[in-house]
Amino acid sequence: MADLSAFPITKRWPASNPEIIQLYSLPTPNGIKISVVLEELGLPYEPHLISFATNDQKSPEFVSLNPNGRIPAIIDPNGPDGKPIGIFESGAILVYLAEKTGKLIPADAAGRYEVLQWVFFQMGGVGPMFGQFGHFFKFAADKVANNSYPMERYRDESRRLLGVLEGRLQGRQWIMGDLYTIADIATFPWVRGLDVSYGGAEVLRLAEFPNVMAWLARALERPAAARGLNIPARA
Repeated sequence: MADLSAFPITKRWPASNPEIIQLYSLPTPNGIKISVVLEELGLPYEPHLISFATNDQKSPEFVSLNPNGRIPAIIDPNGPDGKPIGIFESGAILVYLAEKTGKLIPADAAGRYEVLQWVFFQMGGVGPMFGQFGHFFKFAADKVANNSYPMERYRDESRRLLGVLEGRLQGRQWIMGDLYTIADIATFPWVRGLDVSYGGAEVLRLAEFPNVMAWLARALERPAAARGLNIPARA
């Protein structure tokens, strides 16, 4: 039986089965990445809902695993050398799980780095910029009612990034061509969120990015994606 007692988070969110991966998350774009990749890989895992409504992500127990106080985070009881390991940051978790299983990432070095650059493109560009667009367009619209600059800035940058994706997906089924990888999993929840979470399809003119929209539809058709969109189940 794996001993996870060294992780204080397990005192607030106890593991029913400490032998499998423990996922601490919420189905936001960043959280969805990890539930989807776990479903794609077929790895057994136990999801724990981290509720923003009660600021669970800022609790001492959660911060003990992720000092940054953001979802998602995992504990793998079967980490390197067979020892438990805790990992935070969605991009790091994606890379860890892909390398652990040898799936969703090319085996050759050149292909691996090509995937990683697109994962980092999402982490450094797509996520932060799309998130800021959503913040000013939907959640803080009343605070900037007399100043359109913040929304316009992030709208335009989001469209620029969508244009980068549009070009990359020209003639490709997935970001890496025929191979579905963690680069796709990192990115599609954020593109989906532009409309589903923020209602921004019209102002962003998403229809002007047909390659991106077709790629998103293909990603959402995958059974693992359909399952992962709602894990952990919201209260």
